[in-house]
Amino acid sequence: MKVRNSLKSLRARHRNNKLVRRKGRVFIINKTNPRFKARQG
Repeated sequence: MKVRNSLKSLRARHRNNKLVRRKGRVFIINKTNPRFKARQG
């Protein structure tokens, strides 16, 4: 999992990327290609 300042650019890299907010943190999740998993903060 990557930790990044800006997740907007990461979201555009794959069509299955979803932006999710959990417990005040922002995550990118991708079921088909988990290497795009990322968290903000």
